Amino acid sequence: MKYRFQIGATMAFAAMASGASAQSNVTLYGVVDVGIEYANHQAGGGKDLVRETAGNISGSRWGLRGTEDLGAGLKGLFLLESGFDPDTGKSGQGNRLFGRSAYVGLSQAGVGSLLLGRQQNLLFDFVASFDPMGLAPRYSIFTQDLGFVGRSDNTVKYVGTFGGLNAAAMYSFGAESGTVNGSEVPGHAKLGREYGAKLDYSIGRASFGGAYDETNTGTLTTNPDATTRRATFAGTYAFDKVTAYAGYRWANASGGARLPGTTSAAATQGANLWWAGARWQVTPAVTLAGAAYYQDFRHSSADPWLFVGFANYSFSKRTDVYLSAAYTKNKNGSALGAGQGAAGWGNTDPGMNQFAANVGVRHKF
Repeated sequence: MKYRFQIGATMAFAAMASGASAQSNVTLYGVVDVGIEYANHQAGGGKDLVRETAGNISGSRWGLRGTEDLGAGLKGLFLLESGFDPDTGKSGQGNRLFGRSAYVGLSQAGVGSLLLGRQQNLLFDFVASFDPMGLAPRYSIFTQDLGFVGRSDNTVKYVGTFGGLNAAAMYSFGAESGTVNGSEVPGHAKLGREYGAKLDYSIGRASFGGAYDETNTGTLTTNPDATTRRATFAGTYAFDKVTAYAGYRWANASGGARLPGTTSAAATQGANLWWAGARWQVTPAVTLAGAAYYQDFRHSSADPWLFVGFANYSFSKRTDVYLSAAYTKNKNGSALGAGQGAAGWGNTDPGMNQFAANVGVRHKF
């Protein structure tokens, strides 16, 4: 809180000193989330594991965001957000300084915002509101498909809100700039290209919508036509203290691209994912949640289940403790683990089930 005041005071002093009439603000914020996890049936022998883990229900981060009032409903804005691992102090997202987000833009009241830089893709923006577990790294739909938590470099995004309707579209000139010959290659505009759109609508107690994303993951020398496509549809309905969730995701990979959970890059891959769950606000301080996720792979009987439970107690608006648990049921060679750590599954052996639980503390500032 002190840092917020100091930054705001500095900005206010600078504005007065320059005689500027526009109002500006910059906010320092962050989340630190650390816990202890138990998981059985680890890959490579089926042994149990107890470890300290970070970013369990929220990715640990710090960031700066700011706006400037330019008059007539127009604002300038920016966001710089850095992920990190409190267990080690290392930066996240491939050791990037601002790997979670780094963008600047303009916002016009009644029209929307135009943003340029590194940003979350629209699957991420959409599913965050329609996953019962809130995209928790341990455990949620995050485990099923990392496409739901993708971030894209070199991105132009439009976001608009019109009453209960939220609309967005994005285009990336090169979604992964760290890929050699796979992003913004002269004469090969398709390489690394990503685009998508989303619409969602809220009316009364109900919210529903859909999103689409298409990404080229090839390089100039390897699978230049590799493409993944995802479409998702979901909805929620709020009762008195309970909110119900349900959703569906269609996915397709071609040209040498690979979907999470598959064992080889077949000419064409496909998968369907269904999920359902609920969140119960028992008291202002206590939240309970549960969800089930099911993957159905095309031309395969290796179709796993993931079941998740969650309990949270808030000491205040800034500090809470949690307990989360997950059980994965694999069959016919699937290898879905409770926690997703790479582009493909693999923290348990094929066909082996896994139980995992995590208890931790989270502090927001």
